[in-house]
This record gives sequence, structure tokens and C-alpha cells, in this order.
Amino acid sequence: MRYTKGGVKRIFVLKFDDGDCLIDELSRFAKKEKIKSAVFVFIGALKKGDIVTGPKKPVIPPEPNWKKFKDAWEAMGTGTIFTNNTGPQIHIHSSMAQKDKVMMGCVRKKSSVFLVLEMVVFELTGVKASKDLDPKTGLNLLKIL
Repeated sequence: MRYTKGGVKRIFVLKFDDGDCLIDELSRFAKKEKIKSAVFVFIGALKKGDIVTGPKKPVIPPEPNWKKFKDAWEAMGTGTIFTNNTGPQIHIHSSMAQKDKVMMGCVRKKSSVFLVLEMVVFELTGVKASKDLDPKTGLNLLKIL
């Protein structure tokens, strides 16, 4: 295990609207506010999109188990933002429910908001970390600098 130490710099409250692409809007926000590292929590609903529900098998490099979702799911989750030389790298994990179905995983691609999604972003200061492509796994992994 490796670690870095820091503190909280700024706190933002974000409101995403119906149809917003969660990752695109969050990335635009991070660029505009020049956020290098942050953690966030959210509640709301996701209309449709893609989620990775773990690997198909526990091997490295992993093959993702992709699931598409549609027709609006209640969602709550958390994630991180770490910026590298290509821009903000966003990692989101969410639990989602619709009727009696429940799903959890890593929200990806063009997943869009249904009605509203509320998020609180805690910008970090003094943290020496980034996210970069790991050649062994093929994943964009946290790197403690």
C-alpha cells in the first residue's frame, strides 16, 4: 500500500439536469474549476447508460462485464477525480435500483441523468496522485506520486 496526505480545499454542490451526460458534465466542471484531485458523493437517478459489474473472470488484465441500463434507475454513489496530462480522470461507482432489481458497478461512457442528480464535490489539496494507464491491467489506475 502507498499513500499521500492532504486536506480539503473547496467544496462544490452540483445539480445535474435531465439528459445530462454525467461523466461529460463532471469532466467539464473539473476543467473549468482546475480541479487536480477530488472525491464526490451523489444521489439521484440515471436514465440510461453503461455500467461495469466486475470482471468476467478474476484475471489480469480483466475483461469487463458490461451491462446496459435504461428506463431510469435510482442511484447513489461515490467517485474520484484525479487529473493527469490528458485531463480529468473520473472514476464512479454507483448502486442503482429499479423496482425489485438492484445493480452496482462502475458507471462508464455516456450514462445520462434522469430528472435530477445532486452531487457534493470535495476538492483535495496537497495530494500527490494522478491516474494513468497501467500497462499490466490496461486500466486507468491511481498512481501515488
